[in-house]
Amino acid sequence: MIDTLVRENIRTLKPYRSARDDFDSGILLDANENSYGAPFQNDSELHRYPMPYQEQLREKIAAYRNVSLENVFVGVGSDEAIDLLFRIFCEPGKDCVIINPPTYGMYKVSATINDVIVDEILMTENFMLQPDKIMEAVRPETKLIFICSPNNPTANSVNSNDIITLLENFDGIVVVDEAYIDFSIQKSFAGQLAKFPNLVVLQTLSKAFGLAGIRLGIAFSSPQIIEYMMKVKAPYNINKLTTKKALLAFKNTAQVQRNIKAILDERNRIAATLNKVDMIEKVFPSDANFLLFRIKDAYSVYQKLAKLGVIVRYRGNEPHCENCLRLTIGTPEQNNVFLEKLIQVLNS
Repeated sequence: MIDTLVRENIRTLKPYRSARDDFDSGILLDANENSYGAPFQNDSELHRYPMPYQEQLREKIAAYRNVSLENVFVGVGSDEAIDLLFRIFCEPGKDCVIINPPTYGMYKVSATINDVIVDEILMTENFMLQPDKIMEAVRPETKLIFICSPNNPTANSVNSNDIITLLENFDGIVVVDEAYIDFSIQKSFAGQLAKFPNLVVLQTLSKAFGLAGIRLGIAFSSPQIIEYMMKVKAPYNINKLTTKKALLAFKNTAQVQRNIKAILDERNRIAATLNKVDMIEKVFPSDANFLLFRIKDAYSVYQKLAKLGVIVRYRGNEPHCENCLRLTIGTPEQNNVFLEKLIQVLNS
């Protein structure tokens, strides 16, 4: 089934074959590298290209998420994986995808860059999917459905049964973006790969692992889809420094878990405090490392907080998010400053 969804030029593509596909040791005079090395002292052999397939890193990720190596792709943030999915499955100017606003903005941006039509099926006012309406919107040209769970900017996990309904009834690819899954009580859909060959799960080291600066995103899927992603990606998409820091992170997963617990504790504390503030109309349930809340004159509050050096995100332009602000959970000290400045703004 997957092959029939893939663009013909991608099915027949002969990928670029890099020097490191053949040899990675010996006197390497094959890749036009600078054998004199970097202009500073380093121990990472930065004058040599990185390994193109990142087997060691992918093995670590596979073991951590309890999947197989052939189920794992690594890219430059989840955004690279999103872009690759458009390039693999969607004919520019012809095919379309479905998104469910309010949701992560890069799905639509990437679709526009790739000249792919976007059909939007709004979530309910409680930020849940409408699988019946989604399936009604499917047309022969619909190749991808994007679902963010836990959802950004709303912070909630969507109903797993709704996702399963789409996986069972949609003939295209269902992409479940789980950037915030480590903060959720919901299980990752990565455990469902064997059951659903049309499933792609996106994750990242930017959130729970605290490594947004290294830009490491992950896609989990069937070996067939992963093989296409490997075929289309740039030859050396993950650099050596990113790999080094990512591998170090997987040696420190106990600290990752401690950080997650600290964020969840703070999330609960801040939510409870905000619920006591009169001008705040609602604090939405969160399965992520942020809170969405509705407050009177949200844009004005956002601007005044920024002038006081506290930066939150205004989300009032999103569907069902009128007068809403999004607050990332910081350290206790940062959160206390936010609360102090918020009260100052509201009392001014």
